[in-house]
Amino acid sequence: MKIIDILNKKKTTLSFEVFPPKKIENFDSVQQVTEEVAALKPSFMSVTYGAGGGTSEFTLNIAKNIRDKYGVEVLPHLTCVSSTKEDVHQMLRKIQANGFDNIMALRGDIPKDGAPHDDYHYASELIEDIRAHGDFCIGAACYPEGHVECSHKNEDIKNLKRKVDAGVDFLTTQMFFDNAEFFNFLYRLRENDIRVPVLAGIMPITNAVQLSRSVALSGTSVPTRFREIVDKFGDHPAAMKQAGIIYATEQIVDLIANDVRHIHVYSMNKPDIAEAIQKNLSEILKV
Repeated sequence: MKIIDILNKKKTTLSFEVFPPKKIENFDSVQQVTEEVAALKPSFMSVTYGAGGGTSEFTLNIAKNIRDKYGVEVLPHLTCVSSTKEDVHQMLRKIQANGFDNIMALRGDIPKDGAPHDDYHYASELIEDIRAHGDFCIGAACYPEGHVECSHKNEDIKNLKRKVDAGVDFLTTQMFFDNAEFFNFLYRLRENDIRVPVLAGIMPITNAVQLSRSVALSGTSVPTRFREIVDKFGDHPAAMKQAGIIYATEQIVDLIANDVRHIHVYSMNKPDIAEAIQKNLSEILKV
């Protein structure tokens, strides 16, 4: 089933992201935690894709297991910046052969050696290629506070419009901790005639190190209220975990109350956190 049909059919959706192992020796343990997330029966799940396709087989194996064993629709990721066109086309054939209808199309991180492949420079090029090679439902990323590599938000919106015009069916935001940033972003999208569904990406932060790493990678701003939570509870793991789950839940409740229909949680392969958030929203998701 295509993700866009799920988004259009359900009044409110709650989905989770998981990631595959980097090494074969960790496959069984990672598959186990992804199964525990799938057992929660979210609206759908996404499975990330390593740089340069380094986890491509793991991505598809995890995704296929989730779908076949638990009946949960899956959104495999596909990145392009470190891949040749032939690499991507081969992966598209594998995705089709495994019966997947959905792809999350991403540029991917620039390699640490600074040497991306020349076949793709932007996600919009990948999206055009996917659209030309099959009847896929295509998701793409967006950045409420602007992409970390883009100096102006207006330019970032123009880049996003290129992706949507290339054939995107829906968008998922990078994590954000201030809902006002997201609401302002939605306004800017409408101003630029971007009207595909937008999933709000929520990252439950359950330890101080996770916050520092996430902010460094994404450039996401952190409200004073949340910094005070981390300062108070950061040295107390159980308390910080509880506070992080509560903060993420409160964000989601506020979003749904303001008619944001689709929530995507970056679960970081932590079934207990995914389950806690889902339980906190059990009645709200029915409204």
